[in-house]
Amino acid sequence: MAVEVIKTDKAPGAVGPYSQAIKAGDFLFASGQVPINPEKGKIVAGSVTEQAEQCMKNVGAILEAAGLSYDDVVKTTVYLSDINFFGAVNAVYGKYFQKTLPARSCIEISKLPLGALLEVEVVAYCGK
Repeated sequence: MAVEVIKTDKAPGAVGPYSQAIKAGDFLFASGQVPINPEKGKIVAGSVTEQAEQCMKNVGAILEAAGLSYDDVVKTTVYLSDINFFGAVNAVYGKYFQKTLPARSCIEISKLPLGALLEVEVVAYCGK
């Protein structure tokens, strides 16, 4: 099975020993995306809604770099620093996933990197 590293400047670069995404066989495994603006290299200041928008844009940039779209995503995991953010994040999430609704897990955790309010990771199917 061929393994391909996916990398784009349109999403935040890895801040450790990992890749933005790995394409392995018919699947793309994207690392969790926190709301870092890739042009500024900093977390987007503001509400959880603004941070969710940036996370989803970062996910989209990685999908695009792999020749995929949100419609190719089969599984997501959303990590929230406060489960009370669920409604606001769900509203943003729903704007990006409209045609194909992936399976999803949503988990509250105590802290996220760089003080982010949420993180989103995806698995996409590449074997069209």
